[in-house]
Formats: sequence, C-alpha cells, structure tokens
Amino acid sequence: MDTETKQQDIIYRSKLPDICIPNHLPLHTYCFQNMSQFTSRPCLINGATGQTHTYADVELTSRKVASGLSKLGLKQGQVIMLLLPNSPEFVFAFLGASYLGATATTANPFYTPTEISKQAKASNSRIIITQASYFDKVKDFGVQVICIDSPREGCLHFSELTQSDENDIPDVQISPDDVVALPYSSGTTGLPKGVMLTHKGLVTSVAQQVDGENPNLNLNSEDVVLCVLPLFHIYSLNSVLLCGLRVGAAILIMQKFEIVSVMELVQKYKVTIAPFVPPIVLAFAKSPVMDNYDLSSIRTVITGGAPLGKELEDTVRAKLPNAMLGQGYGMTEAGPVLSMCLAFAKEPFDIKSGSCGTVVRNAEMMIVDPDTGVSLPRNQPGEICIRGAQIMKGYFNDPEATERTIDKEGWLHTGDIGYIDNDDELFIVDRLKELIKCNGFQVAPAELEAMLLNHPNISDAAVVPMKDDNAGEVPVAFVVRSNGAQITEDEIKQYISEQVVFYKRIRKVFFIGAIPKAPSGKILRKDVRAKLAASFPI
Repeated sequence: MDTETKQQDIIYRSKLPDICIPNHLPLHTYCFQNMSQFTSRPCLINGATGQTHTYADVELTSRKVASGLSKLGLKQGQVIMLLLPNSPEFVFAFLGASYLGATATTANPFYTPTEISKQAKASNSRIIITQASYFDKVKDFGVQVICIDSPREGCLHFSELTQSDENDIPDVQISPDDVVALPYSSGTTGLPKGVMLTHKGLVTSVAQQVDGENPNLNLNSEDVVLCVLPLFHIYSLNSVLLCGLRVGAAILIMQKFEIVSVMELVQKYKVTIAPFVPPIVLAFAKSPVMDNYDLSSIRTVITGGAPLGKELEDTVRAKLPNAMLGQGYGMTEAGPVLSMCLAFAKEPFDIKSGSCGTVVRNAEMMIVDPDTGVSLPRNQPGEICIRGAQIMKGYFNDPEATERTIDKEGWLHTGDIGYIDNDDELFIVDRLKELIKCNGFQVAPAELEAMLLNHPNISDAAVVPMKDDNAGEVPVAFVVRSNGAQITEDEIKQYISEQVVFYKRIRKVFFIGAIPKAPSGKILRKDVRAKLAASFPI
C-alpha cells in the first residue's frame, strides 16, 4: 500500500493495483454481464427444499418480476420494501426492481409492526413483498402487499409477478447515480436512516472484491457460497449475493441459522465459501458435533459485522484446517466493504491475526485524529475514513446527517477508531460511534432511549453496550425513575420488548439518580460505561 502526501493528507491505498470498473452499467446488467459462460449452471439453491434455479432461470424470472411490478404501477425511482427471510423470491424481487430503475429497501421480517411502519413511511414504499406469516404486520399500511407463499385475503401472490411477460418491461434510462438499494442504518449515531446505495456504488464495491486478474476475494463459478447471513443486511446482499452472481457461483440459501443444518448442507453441497459473523463462528467453535461432518470442502471463511478475537480465530483454524480464515471490515454507508483480508486473494498475502485486511482497490483510506482532523501516519490510532465511488450517495431525505458523515472532500467518516501498521494492515481498536453491535446487527441507543423517555414513570435514561460472550454486545439501560415511581427492571424490559425486534431488547436495567451529561445536555457515554464497568468489573 502506497502513501502519498496530498494537501498534507496521508492517504493509504491497496497493495493490489487498481482495476477498470464498468460502473456505468446498471447493477443487474453488471451482475449478469458474463452469464453466457454459466447460463445452465446452478445460481440459487434453496437449502430447505433442494430446488435449484440456473442462471438462465434467475435472469428470466427477475425480468418477469420487473414486468409484473410495472403492471402494478411501480415506476422508475419508486421504492419497494422486501420484508423477507432469505429466499429465491428475495433475489428475484431485488433484481426485478433494478431492471425497472426502482429501489429496494430491505427490512428485517422480525421487526415489530411499529419498526416496519417507520421504515415503510420514511422510504415511501409503494409495495411490500413479504411472506404470509408477516402479513398481519403490514396489512393496515395502505400499500400493496405481495406474499411469496400462502395467499391471504388482501394480498397478491408472488406468482402473479412471475407469470408476466419478461419482454414487457418499460424502456428506462438508468443513471449510474440512481439509487438501487435503500438499507437502513443508524450511521455513527442517532436513529436509523435510509442509506442511498447507487448502481455505480454497488457495481464498484462488488468489482473491488471479485474483479480483475488477482481479485481481492478469489471467488469463481466453481464455488458454492453459503448464504445463511440475512440478505436484508448489506454484508450478505453485497458480498454473498451480488459477488456470487457476478462470478457465476452457486449460492446456497438458508432461511435461518441452525448449526447442525449448516453443517449438513455444507457436507451435502460441498460448500467452499462460508461468509459468517462472529456469533456463528463461535457456534462452530463450541459445537460438540462438528467432527461428525465432512466440512473439508470449505476453503474460505469470511467474517465481518464485528471484530473477531485472536483466540476464537485460532480455535476455528484448528477445527477447519483446510480453510483460510480472515476478516473484512464494512459499514453500510461505505458500500459496505472498506477493507478485506488479502489472504483471500487469488495470489494471497500473509496476514496477522486480528487484522481486518487492507483497504479495497480503487479506494482511498485515511486515519484522522478525531479532535484535530489531522491525518495520521502508520501505527497511530484515529478515525477511519474512506473515499471512493463505492460509498453511499447520502442519507435519504436527510442532508444534515449526510453532511455530518461525508465531508466536503468526499471522505466518509466511519466513527470507528483504528490504525494501519507497517505491513499495511488495518486494525480496529475502538469506536467513536454510539452503535451497539448485537449478533452482527446495529442497535442505536438513541432509539431505545426515546422509547424509555416516553414511559411516564421514567424521567431520564441512557443505553450503552455490555460485553456478551455469545452476542458480542447487548444493550443495557441506566434509568432515572420519575418522582415517586416504583417501576421495576422487569416492567422496563417488557415495555421495550413489545416495541422492538429481539436483538434490540434491553438485557439489564440499572437505576440511577442522574444520567451523566455535558452542559449541552449530551449524554456522557464514557461516564455511563464507567458506571457499568464498576458494576461488572472484569
């Protein structure tokens, strides 16, 4: 990785040379650009049923869905919501929206109706595609609902889309800067916001990983990629689905994670690429039945979503001796991949345990002193910043939040603290941002605090992360009772659990006389975390 002084900034680049990226193409065109080489090869394998869709099947069905969505009135630039577990229909709908020049916003199907409603309204979703078991959550939203399985009254069936004429798609002119995906993220702070990912941005991000003579991620049409991470999360959507489509790999879809089922499918389909998050890696490490299955086909284990400790890395390496294990580092707003382990490359580099790899090609990285804004040399920790065509266009309908995250020179500020060592490897050591990472998902303290403050028996509250062996981090609350109130910990936990998805639930409540705050009224989270550490000394 070279460094250069540019306006006194120290800029880091990949060890791999830049490549030519066709980011003028619409995302679907780019994904299927080389399809003639693997038209009849398996594209999607449904792990639950064994049903296989070839690349020709997926491309054709996606165009039919585009036609069907158009007949329902969906126009270029409008938004559909995918409220789905991993499924072939998720893929068809996402690609179908891309063909139309529309945008897909992805949502966790386990969200509560309130959480789904907020995202549907904020994104101005015109159509919601879901499955029958979640229909009751969205039936009163006043938008068209499509179910992929059992028909429900008031809900169209997905087959009505797939029966449309694939040639009857409006002729739309898609700009590289048009938004194709709108996942929601809390960024470095605050409430969830729509992250505008463009055709150009996602094409760039995928190319940074799998294109070129020596791709950063050595993925090819002979590979079988495990898709157990949720497609509504950008990690899986980008680095599993889109990267897999680009190279012609077979993508093995699992609806949910269950350790024995994963091992059974790895053995059955000879999975070669296993993208995970640390809780799944931990489940493998702890599994007493791992030796009962032939997992020798796995040659690459990619982890992301949260840092993976050296001890856990070493345990998994011992159990999967044929596999290369390494980490990537991503953030939804960054497209999402900022750095990736170069041991995954076609011509691999040595890596250190705990490293998040090196910055991706065709991008620039800078380490900045969070207090002065001055760029820092090697081995000095600071805020990680990234610049390149892969980063988000901005937050949907939120220019102020966009300006706080992307500066005038185009640098996206991640809120993560790290350093780059003498061997060009990135290490994350802390984070400025307030987000809690629970099971690889984002939990925004501000969202939970707003709910707590709405309770009549709570006058103030602060939410911070507590370390957890299985989940990584879990949210805990410090609460100030209203005068005379006798609200209990269990009552507060129940109050929150009724409003949020499972991983956002408060795990512990501490009652306190006052929340530490700055004169401006901002919560002093370091002080709150110190109180937590005092309650649970290591």
